[in-house]
Amino acid sequence: MPEPVQARIAAALERVVNPRTGANVVASEMVRDVGVTREGRVRFTMLLDARDPASLVRDARQAVEQVEGVTEVRVDVRDPSQAAAPAARAPKPTARALPVMGQEPQSRRAQAPHAPTPVAYPKLGRILAVSSGKGGVGKSTVAVNIAAELARRGLRVGLMDADIYGPNIPRMMGVSEPPPVVNDRIQPLAAHGVKLMSLGFLIERDQPAIWRGPIVMKIITQFLADVDWGELDYLIVDMPPGTGDAQLSLVQATHVHGAIIVTTPQPVATGDALRGARMFQRVGVPVLGIVENMSYFLCPHCGKPTPLFGSGGGKALADELQLPLLGEIPLAPPVREGGDTGLPIMVAEPESPAARAIAKVVERIMAAVPAAAAQG
Repeated sequence: MPEPVQARIAAALERVVNPRTGANVVASEMVRDVGVTREGRVRFTMLLDARDPASLVRDARQAVEQVEGVTEVRVDVRDPSQAAAPAARAPKPTARALPVMGQEPQSRRAQAPHAPTPVAYPKLGRILAVSSGKGGVGKSTVAVNIAAELARRGLRVGLMDADIYGPNIPRMMGVSEPPPVVNDRIQPLAAHGVKLMSLGFLIERDQPAIWRGPIVMKIITQFLADVDWGELDYLIVDMPPGTGDAQLSLVQATHVHGAIIVTTPQPVATGDALRGARMFQRVGVPVLGIVENMSYFLCPHCGKPTPLFGSGGGKALADELQLPLLGEIPLAPPVREGGDTGLPIMVAEPESPAARAIAKVVERIMAAVPAAAAQG
């Protein structure tokens, strides 16, 4: 029965406190319209005042993602001024009685929007999503270096930054300027042989992206359809962490030929990565394999590997999912430095141990993509 899941969701949200008011998001009625499907998909609305920290949305999403029985979480962010007045709404249910999607009256069910039909973009080549279950595992670093290595091999490559809430591709590729528009088509910028598009090119560095799902969907669709990518062999899409609006928007907007899941060895990362992989599998996107980043620290003096974050997590995750482990990338200061200075390790030090590990990952991805495309 769904009620235990509902109770756990309500309790998790009650632990998320707004630092501005000191009240939790349930008591202060910041959370509205919580719905839970029988399969564990959760969707709710958060009313976020301009004075509230944007991180509250992330905290609420992560709190619900940790609830046992929850498989997916989607948060729609609204301005409180756009919400209906309390008197116009139905009486507030208790915190332990959340509605279950699919059990609402037929009249309301008929109003639910249908998911858009994915559009094929054959000129974009193979569209590959690089994703992770949680932040901080080096997902963008892996995406950048995969793109740089593909370009280094003479392939036509685009890199699309779908991390709407934390666009890091401009810094990591060393480009930061508004893209030109020619004949109503956005011209992608370029660096290291890779064509680039990111929201970071279009907004100020300190501007938070406090947007709901429909806006995220629109941005991703525009990045696919309104950017003059030209002819590509590969379009690498750097996804935000988790299993939220951006991931669903991408798979609803176009046919994704494969997903690459990035994790670090420790269980707290592999557990989140497992959910990320399951999400892509559930929506019919082939998962090409697992990349274990920061697998070990390679001493620059003696060459001895030290597993700072444990070992074997990526292999265990790949085995559980019955997927290949695409590679184990060592933790190396030049990789971090390259991300900060806009010079990816595949460009700066292509013969380094980290670069050689990434090159092997790219070889395995290229070998896996045709088979994945045949399944799709």
